[in-house]
Amino acid sequence: MASSLICNETQSRVSSVLNRDVKQYGKTYMFDCNEETCWNSDQGECQWVSLEFPKSVKVSELKVQFQGGFSAKTCTLEGCPKDGDSAVLSQFYPEDNNSLQSFPIQEAPAVDKVKIMFENSADFFGRIIVYSLDVLGERAS
Repeated sequence: MASSLICNETQSRVSSVLNRDVKQYGKTYMFDCNEETCWNSDQGECQWVSLEFPKSVKVSELKVQFQGGFSAKTCTLEGCPKDGDSAVLSQFYPEDNNSLQSFPIQEAPAVDKVKIMFENSADFFGRIIVYSLDVLGERAS
């Protein structure tokens, strides 16, 4: 059964933080299970979140909650093994609302890193606001 792959050893990076204010809008707020905190990107063409897992994983589902008006219209999930090349695992098209959205990932190979690219923001300036992000799947053996 699929469970959250994000743990204390998972390393995360983001493309930007609004006004570089990590105390108020930093990346950790996507994973803190608090519905009042969020990661808020700065403006720009394509925002992204990358995750590096301590062990290889097989991703089966992605869950994301945007703030309406600041969601991506197109998202691409890329993955790569430790020393391998990045490959597209899935493309998905979120709705522009505040609800937690779920996107199944079909037959993804084992990867050590994933990168979620948020393209075509609903916001005129290209900002993305994510209240919650989770990657589900299983550890590869």
